[in-house]
Amino acid sequence: MGVEQAPSAKGKKAAAGLKAAAAKDEKKTERAMGKDLAKGAKRFDERSRSSDGKSAGAKQRD
Repeated sequence: MGVEQAPSAKGKKAAAGLKAAAAKDEKKTERAMGKDLAKGAKRFDERSRSSDGKSAGAKQRD
């Protein structure tokens, strides 16, 4: 759930904190790897492919 969709102020605060923590962790990972992580569709395909070597499209066709 995004920050804007949270039904309460407490939920919005929690969502904002989670978003900030995720961004901080992503930056830490990028520094450790020495390169930027893929974003958007490239990231989806990268994560999908890393699990079993097939792309998301190939999995749907199977």
